[in-house]
Amino acid sequence: MDKLIATIRNKYFLAGIAFLTWMSFFDRYDFATQFSYQQEKNNLIKEKNYYESEVTLIEEAIKDVQYNQNEIQRIAREKYKMKKDKEDIYVVTEIEAPNK
Repeated sequence: MDKLIATIRNKYFLAGIAFLTWMSFFDRYDFATQFSYQQEKNNLIKEKNYYESEVTLIEEAIKDVQYNQNEIQRIAREKYKMKKDKEDIYVVTEIEAPNK
């Protein structure tokens, strides 16, 4: 028992406990801050992976458009509503029914 009390009264032990407490809860980089930084990092990594996959899809679409004439016609018809001579285009849009 005396050894425990002597250890607790040791100034280096008290300084170490105070240091750990300060670094764990009151410092600029405490546990809560580190946890939020880690979550933000994980979210950014997910976003990066998503955008990298989107870039590859867009690059493939660009390659298709450069070398495939049918793809150019499809995009012109769908996106820009272009048509050939003697051809009619009907644009169908869906309207949501009002909720009662």
